[in-house]
Amino acid sequence: MTLPRLIITGASGFIGRHVLDGLKKDFHITAMARRSQLRCGAPIHKNISWLQVDIRHADLVSEAFKRVRNQGGADYVLHLAAHYDFTGEEHPDYERTNIKGLRFVLDECRTLNLKMFIFASSIAACNYPRQGSVLNESSPPDGAHIYARSQARGEEMLADFDDSIPSCITRFAALFSDWCEYPPLYFFLETWLTKVWNRRILGGHGHTAIPYLHIREMAPFFRAVIRKKDILQQREVLLASPDTTMSHRELFKLTHLHDGERSPRPLHIPKTLCRVGIPGRDILGRILGDRPFERPWMASHIDKDLLANPHRTWERLDWRPRGRLLICRRLPFLLEHRKTDAVEWNHRNEAAMKAPWVRPNLVIHKLLEYHMEEIRQQVLSQVIQAGKFDGLEHYRAISEEVLDWRVTIVYRHFLNAIRTNEKGIFTDYCKDLASRRHGEGIPAEQVCRAIRLIRANIMSVIETDPRAQPLMAKIRDILDTTVDFGCDRILETYEELGAEVPDDGGCEDPFMKVGQLLGEPEKPQEP
Repeated sequence: MTLPRLIITGASGFIGRHVLDGLKKDFHITAMARRSQLRCGAPIHKNISWLQVDIRHADLVSEAFKRVRNQGGADYVLHLAAHYDFTGEEHPDYERTNIKGLRFVLDECRTLNLKMFIFASSIAACNYPRQGSVLNESSPPDGAHIYARSQARGEEMLADFDDSIPSCITRFAALFSDWCEYPPLYFFLETWLTKVWNRRILGGHGHTAIPYLHIREMAPFFRAVIRKKDILQQREVLLASPDTTMSHRELFKLTHLHDGERSPRPLHIPKTLCRVGIPGRDILGRILGDRPFERPWMASHIDKDLLANPHRTWERLDWRPRGRLLICRRLPFLLEHRKTDAVEWNHRNEAAMKAPWVRPNLVIHKLLEYHMEEIRQQVLSQVIQAGKFDGLEHYRAISEEVLDWRVTIVYRHFLNAIRTNEKGIFTDYCKDLASRRHGEGIPAEQVCRAIRLIRANIMSVIETDPRAQPLMAKIRDILDTTVDFGCDRILETYEELGAEVPDDGGCEDPFMKVGQLLGEPEKPQEP
């Protein structure tokens, strides 16, 4: 049996990878994407052919489609390639990808004799409905966001190809997975479940609401679109969405409920204050080089509900979202992944955030992880060098293998504390560390000095990385406070065990500069 041929543009993206996985057995798929198949983590299958192509360039698109024609053409095109971010800024890729790139693809599709061109858009391209009303398939893409404007132009462009390309328009709800991977939702969860200052704050009455759709619904949805292609009208609009929304207030309560905590009472900030506070924080973030996720354009959405009525689509396609995949049912899965596999959770969501916003502590964590081997080797070398670093005699008596392991363990706990933004992780570890080292007869000041040596080497290496330069003040603050808290817990534990400890904790100056701690000569003070 010959499988129908499907082209998927934007195949390396969040939607593309999941749709590839869901349709790979039913179609021979030509996947087009900027990134390589291996790098983006897309599935590898005998029915998937990968073409690495950037649709912003007409010549590359032409070459890619020439290969498609030479290999038998295509029956369907699923156009997922588009630029979208949450900054609200006029990024040039809205024009280069969403408009010009679409035009290049459509021009090449004229000669393919397609059965259907499926244009992917979003419910977010539409403006919020008036109070008491809902969005439906007839709603125009009239949102004020730059993405909405670019998608409106894309939908208009399809009309220019009515004579040669059958097409339909699909608008999605906010897509998420069991690992989250939807930036606003990730931002909410990370804010509400950590000890940041704004963890209880909700804008307005907390009624801001959008529809959420699980990413696993997308392959069945597109399969239904293709199956029902013969009954669809030219450029018919279809909504891939549930008929309910989830408000920020509801999400806040459910998150704490499923996290096993008593839900704290949210602090509601009036919309008028949010309209001043959000731009103010953004301006401050620009100055400090650490802009928040919330951007000024978001203030106008407070307490609005993007509720949709997609029943016509459900009837037309004989498809509807499954109840067990609704956000209210999947939230426990998200929280469990966040708790039990934090590394994978952060990795996936950092990728989903792209450039607009990643928490500074996660950027710092990534930098420290990248330089871990270099820093570890540097610390080992310096500890072993007798005479260069006074006050580490007990550590020099340890075998190099054991010393290597101990440095690695301290560094790992350091990384975990920075990744989670929870200094308690490191201080709790330091309490256990102090008990063990006290039992080995190692003085408290040497334990603290060894930890400060690791901190000093981190700074000496990180300062040479250009990626760290915008965050140096933040890096120093995180490292200094984490080390200070940890050393304080070590001294406190030694005292509880009956040992005498010096007031300085093995560091003559608690704010010692990196060069001093590394044994470099002090610069003479000016008279």
